[in-house]
Amino acid sequence: MRTLYSQPEWFRAWMKSRGEAPPDYDALQPIPDLPPLLQFQDGSLVRSPADWDKRRAELRGLLDEFFWGPEPDSRPQLTRAETVAEERESGVTRRQIALSYATTPAVTITIETLTPDHPGPLAVFMTQAGHRLWAVLAAARGYLACIYPGADMDDQSARFAQVYPDCDWATIPRRAWLAARVLDYLVTLDEVNPEQVAITGHSRNGKQSLIAAARDRRITAVAPSSSGAGGALPFRFSSEREFLESVEWITWRFPDWLNPRLRFFTGREHLLPVDAHACLALVAPRHCLLSTALNDGCESTFGVERAYVAARAVYGLLGAPEALRVRWRPGGHDTCAEDIHSYLEWFDKAFGRADAQFPERLLHHFDWQDWRERAQPVPAPPPAASAASQGARCVHRAELSRPPREVAPARRSARAAIEWALGEEPPCAAEPGGYGGEPACDAPAGVVRLPVHFGEYVLGDLYYPQAAGAPLPAVIWLHPYSFPSGYRGSYVMDHDTGEPYRIFVDLARRGYACLAFDQLGFGARLAEGAAFHHRYPRWSKLGKMVRDVRAAVHFLSRNAGRPACGAPTGAADAPPALDPQRMFCLGYSLGGTVALYAAALDARIAGVASFCGFAPMRADTDDAPTGGLRRWWEWYGLLPRLGLFHGREQQLPYDFDDVLSLVAPRPCLIVSPAYDRDADSDKVTACVTRAREAWERRGAAPALTHLSPEDYNRFQPEQFRVAIDWLTRVAASG
Repeated sequence: MRTLYSQPEWFRAWMKSRGEAPPDYDALQPIPDLPPLLQFQDGSLVRSPADWDKRRAELRGLLDEFFWGPEPDSRPQLTRAETVAEERESGVTRRQIALSYATTPAVTITIETLTPDHPGPLAVFMTQAGHRLWAVLAAARGYLACIYPGADMDDQSARFAQVYPDCDWATIPRRAWLAARVLDYLVTLDEVNPEQVAITGHSRNGKQSLIAAARDRRITAVAPSSSGAGGALPFRFSSEREFLESVEWITWRFPDWLNPRLRFFTGREHLLPVDAHACLALVAPRHCLLSTALNDGCESTFGVERAYVAARAVYGLLGAPEALRVRWRPGGHDTCAEDIHSYLEWFDKAFGRADAQFPERLLHHFDWQDWRERAQPVPAPPPAASAASQGARCVHRAELSRPPREVAPARRSARAAIEWALGEEPPCAAEPGGYGGEPACDAPAGVVRLPVHFGEYVLGDLYYPQAAGAPLPAVIWLHPYSFPSGYRGSYVMDHDTGEPYRIFVDLARRGYACLAFDQLGFGARLAEGAAFHHRYPRWSKLGKMVRDVRAAVHFLSRNAGRPACGAPTGAADAPPALDPQRMFCLGYSLGGTVALYAAALDARIAGVASFCGFAPMRADTDDAPTGGLRRWWEWYGLLPRLGLFHGREQQLPYDFDDVLSLVAPRPCLIVSPAYDRDADSDKVTACVTRAREAWERRGAAPALTHLSPEDYNRFQPEQFRVAIDWLTRVAASG
């Protein structure tokens, strides 16, 4: 029953007023992936469109309960529609219309319509206040465009809150309900085709557009634009481990957006019996175009694609596989006129007005069977011999930097097993790296951000204090599953100030040089990851990530204490001297995993801190609440060779105690919170204990620190301080 979230006054008041209490978490079924759409709550399968109608009602009830809050039981009667202003210009008639409803107290709202001089009946284009320019484009394309007051800048839906005081609805679903009340009027117009109704909106308005279409089947096409968490993006893939709008963040920052009941699932998103992909399914078989920007800090392409693939099965069952698509657009959160034209082309296609093509394009889908055919022959793995549990000899730091053929016996060493899993590296020409130009002007006061390049065309930034003196310790920061924004992340906030918090900046302020870069498949390198296994079927994404870290170490070591070729000129701009004996890796989630693998294989790394970085693999089976090893070899396609052990995980040739054994005796910090939905804390503790005891039996005392706080999987300012305190101690002693 332990809660993992704070209880601000508004939340306590809501629980008291509604008689709410946290659920019995132990009674809820953990579902690490998205809950199946074509399966009833009782476990029976949806096999026909008739079954789907029943399942649709079930999903609607779950979304009302956990995300939206229910709609009012009754609809207010529209009593009057009065045109209060009208003007005509350039073939378009603009009207402001007051809509009055028979409610207590009485409610009147004002909408705007743009009607082109086209022969009717006209298709309807609905959007919210704030997107008037979108409506202008729609009118030019022959739509009757309607701008309704359901947005931050004009939210007349709030007037209905007085009418239904007992309705436990949230702001965004209430605005979606307002769209339906406006549609009650629009479908009465002679010039309107009630079979052709489209709705769209951006960001939080994208959320409400999707909710409106899910609830009201009169809406025949929808294009939610960057709708984010609770829209097209499931909360299971929008959490702290992705540096995105988590349940905690969104209910803390915008407590009125969605139903407060959602807050009970902070850190326990995998216990939600429903997720946002169900909203897409409720739209089926009507047309739905998801619009997601590749580098939008509000949305993860991985999570949206995961939701799309899940909902695609429902569209297929209903015979409309072409009616659901994702449109990936370049850049960040903003839109442009071309984006809106593409939404209109989707609506044209839905209404038979044109035949624009929207081919399916997946960015993250990994076909393991296809990989297995292309990767043949896959060499046999080394025998499963645990360096920690079976007393394999100590691998010294000097030995770790040698080529694998010099490490004997290769087939029985932990290193050989790890390298087998990482795959066969292609040749790599030596690249010293260098500096990309003058220091960036957007660094905060007292900190320099210097663009750098190293390895195989990897671009990054070196952050360091402006007044650097003695050779600085260096830290390589390795980010989590932050697909849109890479190492910078999004939604990492100091709750006390509400301001963004960046660990690479904080490290520089505290006297470190911090090298930060986007890992393969993230941020600026998103597209590079999509084609990786077609280019290198015998390698692995994780192998490439580790090689990039080792290239970063090489770059920092080579440039320790002296400017590199191409460094900015002038003493004031010269990069700082670095201490090659004090180079550390710090990683969270995926970055924590990469950090451990890199430290195991490269002795130049003086120490490593890994937060939420691993779950012991031999115990990570399909029936585990974490999702099992499938996450590694299928979901993210990071280590495909692990899929060869699917169903027989106990036979894996290595586990993380072996990885930790190769890191020791160098300083190592492992932080595994007690309520990490990605790892069993007790099993992590047992794994760390095995590694430590094995080294102690051999007379080597590893500097292995393990913390298991009463917390969930996150890396926010509280965890930053733990990392920095540890770095301060080990850097001072090194």
